[in-house]
Parts: sequence; structure tokens; C-alpha cells
Amino acid sequence: MKRYECTICGYIYDPKLGDPDGGIAPGTAFEDIPDDWVCPECGAGKDMFEPIEE
Repeated sequence: MKRYECTICGYIYDPKLGDPDGGIAPGTAFEDIPDDWVCPECGAGKDMFEPIEE
């Protein structure tokens, strides 16, 4: 599963960690996160994230 970076603040969504405070369980792929989820750091929408090439 790919990690995604917020293009606004640089927050990294790591599917291994999820976003427990935002209701996203560890192991959740970015693609499976609800469309209304927002960046926990800056509040940017999911459409402001880009995959990280590793």
C-alpha cells in the first residue's frame, strides 16, 4: 500500500498506521478512506494528497 503526502502541509498518510483519531483503522488503504476525510494536520481535502514514489 502506498503512502500519500498532503500537498498543503506535508502530512504523510501511512496505511500501516491509519488515522485512528480520524476514525481510519490501521491497514486502511488511502483509496478506501471516505471522500469526506480531511488531513488531520491542516484540514485539506483528500484530493490534496499525492502518492509518494518510493
